[in-house]
Amino acid sequence: MPSRRMPSQSQIRSQMRSAQRKAESQTKNEIRKAQRQTERDLTAAVNKWERDTNRKLRTARPKATYTVSEERYLAPVQEEAERQAQSHPERRDVFLCHAWDDREGAAQELHDLLESFAVEVWFSEKDIPLGTSLIRAIDKGLKMSRIGIVLVTPAMLRSLAAEGVADKELSALLATDRVIPVTHGTTFDDLRDESPLLASRSGLSTQDSSLEAVAVKIADTVRPEAA
Repeated sequence: MPSRRMPSQSQIRSQMRSAQRKAESQTKNEIRKAQRQTERDLTAAVNKWERDTNRKLRTARPKATYTVSEERYLAPVQEEAERQAQSHPERRDVFLCHAWDDREGAAQELHDLLESFAVEVWFSEKDIPLGTSLIRAIDKGLKMSRIGIVLVTPAMLRSLAAEGVADKELSALLATDRVIPVTHGTTFDDLRDESPLLASRSGLSTQDSSLEAVAVKIADTVRPEAA
């Protein structure tokens, strides 16, 4: 039986270097995984802190005056919101669908008003971390929200015409039948040219009232107990 040769020093060094590289690679992968998990945990903690803080600092909700058509449209939405709250308490109250150009203007203003009235809002500007897939994050936001708010502005109409991201959000929202369209700086007649299906749902408008008044009506619909 042939004798087994002892590995040479060069072979031993080569094996040691190979084992070291493998260990370093595994360590780097574990560090990257830990960093990604830490970032997710931190983002979730910051979002929770913001929601809790906004809830504590919320302003007294003014009393809203409704038209007959608004009452008729919002009543079934409120019933659905209540059912969703009972069956899915972990979900946000609303998903705010808006045009990209409105993210620092009307959309931010509506978000802040809703949060001040104790409404938990999924809003892309705070809920999509840097480096995250936009479409995937929006899909998750839609899934984790009870009611969809579509802020219809001139910028939104342009986005719908160009079939941008907002158009994809809208398609998903319309499929749920849990939507409140809000026209701001435009009209339902203008919306009908781009999305007849959404325009047919009536909804709310700032044409004869303020954005704050609209936010109050949304809050009354999705969070009546917090009034």
